[in-house]
Amino acid sequence: MEIQIIQQNGQLLVDSREVAEMVGKKHAHLLRDIAVYKDVIDINQNPNLDSANFFIESYYMNDNNQKYSRFLLTRKGCHMVANKMTGEKGVLFTAAYVTKFEEMENKLKGPRVLTAKEQLKASMKLSLETSEEVGVLKEEVAEIKDILKNKMTIDHAKQSVIQSQINIRIGKLWGIEETKQNFSKRKLYSNLHSNLHRAFMVTSYKDVKDSEFDEVLSWVKTWRPLI
Repeated sequence: MEIQIIQQNGQLLVDSREVAEMVGKKHAHLLRDIAVYKDVIDINQNPNLDSANFFIESYYMNDNNQKYSRFLLTRKGCHMVANKMTGEKGVLFTAAYVTKFEEMENKLKGPRVLTAKEQLKASMKLSLETSEEVGVLKEEVAEIKDILKNKMTIDHAKQSVIQSQINIRIGKLWGIEETKQNFSKRKLYSNLHSNLHRAFMVTSYKDVKDSEFDEVLSWVKTWRPLI
């Protein structure tokens, strides 16, 4: 059974009927015990003690609209009843009321308002964490860009530039008499493309990586066939 907390006049209270059920007592017997505790506190006449801080006299109406006595117990009242008990039921009752009172008190308190100093500290911490996260994100983006750049092949415009440089290079080599004696133009083109394939590990100049575009251009401009 879960204990129910009553909020009344700013106090958190527990019905004695619930307490009786949880500790395994008849309600009438618990009322008798509480009456004894209450009398002892009141008779003592200690100005620092007031039985109302432990037990509040109350009543309830049954199904036949008859009025019956009960007590409403404060946290201190529950604690006093629990201290008079031994065994498993007493332990379970103590655990139940302590937990429920704490839950209700925390709920009533609501979120704690931060002081100006705490707000500033929290803001600075958030800014620092955000800056670190942005820094990490920038590094990750840079890494991704490098990976994409290394995998990305040249676009159509750069393909045209390489093709044009190949034609220019073949034209210059064909103008050399020694080259004409050993190669046909077709053979020159075939050798250049074959050497390009081995040098840059591509099946065609169209598959050249974008990151290697400048290197390929320099290679084409200085390429010579082996005679």
